[in-house]
Amino acid sequence: MIRKKLIAGNWKMNKSAGDGATLVKDIVDEIGRETSVEVVVCPPFTALESVAKALEGQAVKLGAQNFHHEKSGAYTGEISAEMLRALYVTHVILGHSERRTYFGETDAFINKKVITALASQLKPILCVGETLAEREAGSTLSVVQTQLEGGLKGVALDQITTVVIAYEPVWAIGTGKVATTAQAQEVHAFIRDLLTKLYGAPLAQKVRILYGGSMKPSNAAELLAEKDIDGGLIGGASLEAKSFVELVKAAAAAN
Repeated sequence: MIRKKLIAGNWKMNKSAGDGATLVKDIVDEIGRETSVEVVVCPPFTALESVAKALEGQAVKLGAQNFHHEKSGAYTGEISAEMLRALYVTHVILGHSERRTYFGETDAFINKKVITALASQLKPILCVGETLAEREAGSTLSVVQTQLEGGLKGVALDQITTVVIAYEPVWAIGTGKVATTAQAQEVHAFIRDLLTKLYGAPLAQKVRILYGGSMKPSNAAELLAEKDIDGGLIGGASLEAKSFVELVKAAAAAN
């Protein structure tokens, strides 16, 4: 079956409220009302409101980079799903390797967020992936399986197609290193097989799996041509309108 390609930009800790609004205006000016590809931008929390206003009436969707699974309370520095929904956020990145590495997020903690996101009508972009040491030890697939099964615990059959999976080889994020197309497709196919075992083939075929390891205009076409790579979770290349738009166009051409 044909899954609509998805290009999501993860701005990480970059762009002020004003800079973010300018960036999305430049993106929208270039891609117009592109509907053959789903496009999501994920600014830092402080830029969500300005970017939301700049996206009014546009096809580009708004995502957040994280949130807390509790509805409210004494969680200094945290943001709830309800707060995101009030700003018309539709997607949220969960379990990014940087959250796992720098902030000690576990599969169980990430799973709470996945469940809360689904209950709050937010679409989780669940990130999984191995470090360089884990790849060199030959444990890539077991690491991905543990993270995926842990992150999806309790996600029901009627919810799984709302979840987006992002495979991010940690060793290829911000390093300039990129997994070969064959390496990327191997893990994407493994994830699809695992989803088939968990949810059955018809549902597994509907879940989109993004590649999140330094996708850029120079390698996008080759990666997006693979049968199980349904788009990209884009870091550095999402911070400039020109490169991000080129990725959206590459995804449209691959459909």
